[in-house]
Amino acid sequence: MALDLHDYIASYEDFPEPGVLFRDISPLMEDGQAYHQATDEIVKYAKEKKVDLIVGPEARGFIVGCPVAYDLGIGFVPARKKGKLPGKTVSASYGLEYGKSSLYLHSDAVKPGQRVLITDDLLATGGTIEATIKLVEQLGGIVVGAAFIVEIESLKGREKIKDYDILSLLKY
Repeated sequence: MALDLHDYIASYEDFPEPGVLFRDISPLMEDGQAYHQATDEIVKYAKEKKVDLIVGPEARGFIVGCPVAYDLGIGFVPARKKGKLPGKTVSASYGLEYGKSSLYLHSDAVKPGQRVLITDDLLATGGTIEATIKLVEQLGGIVVGAAFIVEIESLKGREKIKDYDILSLLKY
């Protein structure tokens, strides 16, 4: 990559808990050239995978997934929290440090056999990504990979999605 994307990542001490260094892409999004470079890398990966659809959890998945889907000329589907999607949905639960939560997709959001790339800005504990994969597979989609701008290796999110091909642009 021409730019060093590390220069565009903010670090926050002790978030979400003491002893954890959290990485955030907010500075990256402020620089159009750097952000475009990051999403271009994911677009290349998606083209190699012959992706039909991009799916991402909540707003963070949207931040990465929408520009990638737009560049590819395909759709983006958000996995959302309960009550944020009208109509018939499917759900998948994931663990949190304080209990469980769930994500939902429209029951017709993914067609059987569609090749899906899961996107998010961050791979941390992997819970929302694992749930998003479950949702896509419940609907008959084929998850061909997952792409992230930042991966925080110490939080071991890769372990929850180890059976899938993963692209992480930056690892911490």
